[in-house]
Amino acid sequence: MKQKISMLGVPMWLGQTRYGTNMGPSELRLAGLTGRLKQLGLEVADEGNIPVGSAGPRKLADKNMKNTKAVVKANEKLAAKVSDMVKRGRFPLVLGGDHSIAIGTLAGLAKHYKNLGVIWYDAHADMNTPETSPSGNIHGMPLAASMGLGPACLTQIGGYSHKVRPENIVLIGVRDIDPGEQELIANARIKAFSADDVNRLGIDRVMQAALDYLAERCDGIHLSFDLDGIDPTEIPGVGTPVSAGISYADSLQAVELLFNSRKITSAEFVEVNPLLDKGGISAQRTVDLVSTLFGEKSALALRSEISVGAAQHVV
Repeated sequence: MKQKISMLGVPMWLGQTRYGTNMGPSELRLAGLTGRLKQLGLEVADEGNIPVGSAGPRKLADKNMKNTKAVVKANEKLAAKVSDMVKRGRFPLVLGGDHSIAIGTLAGLAKHYKNLGVIWYDAHADMNTPETSPSGNIHGMPLAASMGLGPACLTQIGGYSHKVRPENIVLIGVRDIDPGEQELIANARIKAFSADDVNRLGIDRVMQAALDYLAERCDGIHLSFDLDGIDPTEIPGVGTPVSAGISYADSLQAVELLFNSRKITSAEFVEVNPLLDKGGISAQRTVDLVSTLFGEKSALALRSEISVGAAQHVV
């Protein structure tokens, strides 16, 4: 999969209240992401970071949203950059930062597709509006905003609304859904696979179902990968951990399946918080996941191939 990749960091932490996700893009670079991708024969252009304001968490008096101005400003810049990447025929790879940045990513992408599909790999649905949000954290609102739900300052990022249709979304790994989100998912009939579904059905079956479902209706598929989709015992460096998540091994297999499908047209990896990590393991495993998405054989896959080969040799 020879591709021209444009990598862009968004050091955003103001979509929630835990400092540290702003360090995520730099941590992933320090963990060797660029080199790993180049070793695959890919053309990688690191386009730096989107500037993000440094103000501490604030809550506006008239809206249940924190840090709205700074989040909107960064996402407008991100939307323009991502749109330009697509125009130049490059694969947008966005590094977060908290998940509020997906508003800008999707705004930049959807201009170039009639029916953009989204695989949302996450413990959370991120479909709240200010009226349904228990926290006012905008990182819990990006999918709702991208569907045109919520205040205009979020839904109109990029200069237009309704970037993604509900029927073009697949949630994978969800297990912490707020009441307002549950109602939206049910009413809009949004396709969702919980972490329990993954354990019961197997990651292969779930990912293939997601790909088949989106491929028949979408002309591009974006992967939005929140690291808290994985069980926090294996990815501890996240701000909103939820127990009983998808395993790291299954997640590696998931992105390998996505690579083999050749259907993913853009991706973002978000919510890595180095301040909450243990020995850099979350950042390193995120680099493994990104590299596997672009064709690197994971250690787990290699061990599996060796085992199969040895068994065949014995037979």
